[in-house]
Amino acid sequence: MIQRMMAVLALTVAFSMTAKADEPNVGHMVFFELKEKTPEAKAKLVAACEKYLKPQPGVLYFSAGARGEEFTRDVNAKDWDVALHLVFTDKAAHDKYAKDAEHEKFIAENKDNWKSVKVYDSLLAPAKK
Repeated sequence: MIQRMMAVLALTVAFSMTAKADEPNVGHMVFFELKEKTPEAKAKLVAACEKYLKPQPGVLYFSAGARGEEFTRDVNAKDWDVALHLVFTDKAAHDKYAKDAEHEKFIAENKDNWKSVKVYDSLLAPAKK
């Protein structure tokens, strides 16, 4: 619980120091469907996300993880295996990330096991202070 509170505090401080008040943040949500759906393949992709994509400049929030298979309501999408969630300070940070060498390495090393990739980018309202 304390670790979670510290993470939220760190995120809040980072957001207040880097976010631009006049520009929306960018939410970048990526859903990977894998060819090989083993727990090991899912863990490998999550580890690659953490290695290559977490340390990007302009990232306010990062998380990656496997689909929670216990979520089985009719509204739950089940056509993916691993999700990546990033929130960037602004569109410029997102655009820089999209062309970054580490992002390109991530794609090159992992794309052979992707059956499909869905990307959802959104402009997010600034957080209320």
